[in-house]
Amino acid sequence: MPRHAMADAAAISPVEFSGSLVKTVKGKQYRAQVFAKEDRLRLEYKYAIRTERGYAAIEIIRLDKSETWYLLAQQKELLVTGLDPEDLLPIRPTLPGERERILVGDATAAGRVTQLFEVQTDHNGRVERFYEWVDLDTGVVLKLVSRDREWSFEYERFRLSPQPAYYFEEPQGYKKRMTATAPRGRG
Repeated sequence: MPRHAMADAAAISPVEFSGSLVKTVKGKQYRAQVFAKEDRLRLEYKYAIRTERGYAAIEIIRLDKSETWYLLAQQKELLVTGLDPEDLLPIRPTLPGERERILVGDATAAGRVTQLFEVQTDHNGRVERFYEWVDLDTGVVLKLVSRDREWSFEYERFRLSPQPAYYFEEPQGYKKRMTATAPRGRG
């Protein structure tokens, strides 16, 4: 008999970590180094992301400001876009549009003890199912796979460690530029 569980993200204290992330979409792999501190993420991509102003290898996500920043090193610009909750890398177990969560059992991911869940979401009438591995100690999502296996992400390496605040701040000497369109095509 499946056990039902709902994760309480508010009950989990903020966590700081770094990790090597692999995202697979329709058979193509994308890699990034991830740094997390409270409500901030920094992704350093192995291959740059194409933006309307050039290529960015670093993306900073600021939930506190509802913004995503793309660092354009050659232009010394910080390209700023609004956040799209559906495009965010899930850190906490509750997914956007979540309708049901069933605890499948204990498992491992990134060499850590996890709980495996089957999760159902509904985005504007589009129902999707996922398998989600949640770290027992931190509550961080270490692996997420679409049930149809069209895409997935998982940490190959996950390390709890303090992260420097400057990783998540505006770099000195960069000009801020607002844009309405978010870059596509990571990798």
